[in-house]
Amino acid sequence: MWYVVQVHTGKEESIRVQCEKLLSEKVRLDIFIPRYEEKRKVNGEWQVCTKILFPGYLFLDTELPEELFFALWKVEGFTRILGIGEEFVSLTEEERAFLLRLGGNAHLVEMSEGIIENSRLQITAGPLCGMEGLVRKVDRHKRKAWIEVDLFGRKQLLEIGLEIPVKTL
Repeated sequence: MWYVVQVHTGKEESIRVQCEKLLSEKVRLDIFIPRYEEKRKVNGEWQVCTKILFPGYLFLDTELPEELFFALWKVEGFTRILGIGEEFVSLTEEERAFLLRLGGNAHLVEMSEGIIENSRLQITAGPLCGMEGLVRKVDRHKRKAWIEVDLFGRKQLLEIGLEIPVKTL
């Protein structure tokens, strides 16, 4: 089951490395930071870069959440495991399936591509295909879209790379 661990924003990668060193493979099956691709203009050229999808969070796959909790106290920068009250709550199967659909086993949401025809967005390629209804905002200049989804028990606005080369009236 996937658990979400809150850490200090900007320290996700260093804490992930610490977890890999300090947590036994019995306790952690997998540890990852979901990322997304975006295009940025660097020295006049568009380049694909990756950014963290959920700043301030790590994801851990474990079947032993209690042991994970106690093992995480050795990790410098650990804040908490998301949950309700004193109980740790794993992601639901729907949340897990959604994240796998977006980023796959690599946990990387690749750039999507689409067009806008008659003020309607149609995504033609990438992980956002068929998810046009989730898109709340598109910034063609920055080549990004923001989608609204239910994750971690609340509505989340996720920033995703989306290129719209064609817009017709």
